[in-house]
Amino acid sequence: MKKISIFAICLLFSVISSAQTNKLQSKIAYALSMEKPQSHYFDVVMKLKSLDAKMKQQGFVDVKMAVWTPGSYLVREYAKNVESVTASSANGPLSLDKINKNTWRIKVNASTQEVTLKYKVYAYELSVRTSFLDDSHGYLNPASVFMYVNEWKALPSTLEIMPYKDWSTISTGMKEISKNTFLADNLDILIDSPIEIGNQKVLNFDLAGVPHKIAMYGEAKYDAEKVTNDIKRVCEAAKSVVTEHPCKDYTFLIHNLAAGGGGLEHLNSTTCQTSRGVYENEKSYKGFLSLIAHEYFHLWNVKRIRPKALGPFDYENENYTHMLWYSEGGTSFYENYILRRAGIFSPEEYIKSYMDDVNTIENQPGNAIQSAAESSWDAWIKYYRPNENSRNSTVSYYDKGAVLGGILNLAILSSTKGEKNLDDLMRYLYQNYYKKLGRGFTDEEFMKATDIVAGKDMSSFFKNYIFGTESIPYNVYLAPVGLKIVDTNADNTNAFLGADLRAGKISSVRRDSPAYNYGLNVNDEILSIDGQKVEDLSKLLASKKIGDVIEVKVKRDGLEKTYSVTLAKNPIKSYKLEPIADQTEQQKALYKKWMFIQ
Repeated sequence: MKKISIFAICLLFSVISSAQTNKLQSKIAYALSMEKPQSHYFDVVMKLKSLDAKMKQQGFVDVKMAVWTPGSYLVREYAKNVESVTASSANGPLSLDKINKNTWRIKVNASTQEVTLKYKVYAYELSVRTSFLDDSHGYLNPASVFMYVNEWKALPSTLEIMPYKDWSTISTGMKEISKNTFLADNLDILIDSPIEIGNQKVLNFDLAGVPHKIAMYGEAKYDAEKVTNDIKRVCEAAKSVVTEHPCKDYTFLIHNLAAGGGGLEHLNSTTCQTSRGVYENEKSYKGFLSLIAHEYFHLWNVKRIRPKALGPFDYENENYTHMLWYSEGGTSFYENYILRRAGIFSPEEYIKSYMDDVNTIENQPGNAIQSAAESSWDAWIKYYRPNENSRNSTVSYYDKGAVLGGILNLAILSSTKGEKNLDDLMRYLYQNYYKKLGRGFTDEEFMKATDIVAGKDMSSFFKNYIFGTESIPYNVYLAPVGLKIVDTNADNTNAFLGADLRAGKISSVRRDSPAYNYGLNVNDEILSIDGQKVEDLSKLLASKKIGDVIEVKVKRDGLEKTYSVTLAKNPIKSYKLEPIADQTEQQKALYKKWMFIQ
């Protein structure tokens, strides 16, 4: 290191101090209150301090509301819940106009030093991606509550929360700098820090020196010690993949509801929703732990190991990537693989969970139509907006990605003779892109990383199964661990129509099925089949044979029509794994490495 004079050091500290002071003077301060929680309205005060000269010169400041939230890839138009927006300065009210769906323009002048914005947000949708307030608690997904100034996205902000008078606890991943006041280093941190306000019970554990909190909202019967220990086991197993924990602290926000499920990842926290009875049933409880594993593993996969599109974010527009099959679907693969390595799933339970994903995609006609990459890219318009034809034309990047993650794991295990697996790809991406370069990776960089870890050219894998829709040759990848896939439905002789009924009406029609080919439509009311009123379609079809012609009388748009339909063989697969006969010692050894068997 070169020598530096005392004068230069003092000058340097002076410059840094001045820059920090200017940065803090230009910060945003929020205040959140909820005096009437039964009304479902949050009250927000937003203060913009020390306006830039550029803002004063142009004569206005634009404040915006995000239109989506990271991790949930749909434009949700959060501004629809904003009302009663006013602006003022020390000199009185300021003129304010809404110039587009999510932007409010505040008129300022050379004498305006500080702007105070006040508004209300209606919050009555209890999901992990929205906000909710009633007389039992408040939950905030910050993207749906707090406005921002685009030019100041990199600046710090403070948030003072004034809980309803009957509530005593605030749970969030944000840093608390004084009682009920929190600091976000920038807009991304603010938006990435969900908040639970109420009287939730908080459980605690420590993992690798990182304090973890579990904030439990809602009535539920659970053993606090068991839940805490089991979640810790899951977290330890998740950490073992990349080996390094990236956080100083971590917060779980768990909503125990009459019915619910799902989660949303954040930088050092997550929100998970589950049914309050989940702890009383072993299978359901393991499903809950699988959800915990999924969201916790996002600490690495998505929040740090990520495609370039997933940060820094554009909160006003879609952020496109081909990689959700790995960012989300790969995490779906890991959720149950983590439970296996934690000893929560037996090898048989893990295999069954994986085969459930295989059966899901292989029985979905859209799997042959939409690639995993296309599914990822079109998440914004298709995944969250399914219609009656979705299963015919799309495949979930969660389900397909989970299957592909498992195949990629097997491919790496096989090509390296058990020396490496998918964990090594995660570690490579973490070290080389997140740690060294501080950024996400491109599609090409991800594929190159896969080649390096697998020790061979993997281009055909990506061409055929990621960007293409070729059938996955499962047995090629399963043979090295001594298994094969078999269809237990292969010899069935059941007659098949290809239409599902709900309340007497057709709710879906399967692509290339008899119902599809002979003209039955969704929303057709089935009046009769072969002159009989249909009480139970499955029972009626059980009496028919492949090749039988049935007369289906329907009512469509108020008119009656009759269709002659020739029944076909049931195409639904039921795959399971079986051991290969005469397994070699090498196959047995690789199976043990695959299943973490000592």
